Amino acid sequence: MPYTLLFLIGCIGFSISCIGLNIPYIQQLDWSTVSWISLHRMDVFSYAAVALSYLGGLPAMLLICGIWCLQQAYVKKYANIVLISVSLLGASAIGWILKYYIHRPRPETVYQMVQTYGASFPSAHSIYAAVLASLMIFIFFRHTHAKFFIFLACLWCLSMGFSRVYVGAHFPTDVIAGWSIGFIWVSLICRLLLKHMLSMNKLFLDKHLNEVE
Repeated sequence: MPYTLLFLIGCIGFSISCIGLNIPYIQQLDWSTVSWISLHRMDVFSYAAVALSYLGGLPAMLLICGIWCLQQAYVKKYANIVLISVSLLGASAIGWILKYYIHRPRPETVYQMVQTYGASFPSAHSIYAAVLASLMIFIFFRHTHAKFFIFLACLWCLSMGFSRVYVGAHFPTDVIAGWSIGFIWVSLICRLLLKHMLSMNKLFLDKHLNEVE
């Protein structure tokens, strides 16, 4: 399972995005990117980006993950329900706490195509996208069609991040921070959950052996 790799990617990305908040050159690059994209929008991409803004918000993510949890309950994979629930709610809480304390202003309203809430850093949509993508990778890692699910997860994550800059709701460093938080949090939760499950299995086996003896 790629716990360590995803965790390291998250740590590197979050470090770069945080450092970028204090480097004028990177801040200027953020503004230039948002400005350039706003001047080169196309209708087909604009419709898709706005649709992703609604589809990738917290209400939609709660609905999607809720349906996923019901499906996992149907197949009796209760550990996955805990993983999905704790991952989404925990990462969401971390993101909004950071928004409150860092309080980075969003790009100017002239660039924005959708209504926005809260501060800019980090991108909450990118957090949710990274959480969902990471969960798909971890849960379907050993599936017969794992490559397809991994491709779908990466496509979803990248598309959501790009869309947030495209609609003028976030800077690129906001998106990188959002992705990173999602990667780090899900990696930690998945690792801790696996460790707990292994401990429970060992306890069960020890108890069973003692009863046999």
